[in-house]
Amino acid sequence: MKYVSILIMFFAMVTTGNPAYGVTADQIGIVKSMVGDVVIIRNNQDIKGEINLILMLSDTVKTGPNGKAGLILDDDTIISMGPNSKVVIKDFLFQPNEKKLSLIVKVIQGTISFLSGQISKLAPNVVHIELPFATVGLRGTHVLVKVD
Repeated sequence: MKYVSILIMFFAMVTTGNPAYGVTADQIGIVKSMVGDVVIIRNNQDIKGEINLILMLSDTVKTGPNGKAGLILDDDTIISMGPNSKVVIKDFLFQPNEKKLSLIVKVIQGTISFLSGQISKLAPNVVHIELPFATVGLRGTHVLVKVD
């Protein structure tokens, strides 16, 4: 009987995750704060932004004319987005025990504040911010970017 109860609880936990958020091993952070219109584009689907929404690898985060968003990645990187901004998390790998580290953020438009986290402290050469006409390599710092 105890075995059946454990099996039922395990099955319930596995099947009750919210599929819209796509909680898998590709989870890379969360939406920590937001105001106004914020949309996460995942697999060509728009997901309305909300606080504590899980961010996944390859997500595009987009703010509207009255929107602002604060993102925190699993390595404590903080990305703050102003109105009319669009950012893609192209690559994120944070496995410090295996020395597997990478972070590439593509800024398509808008105003972005980027405060580097643990990846840039452990391996500064693997953190990049891609812009339409340049790539910025970070060495553990705070950067403000505006792309028209």
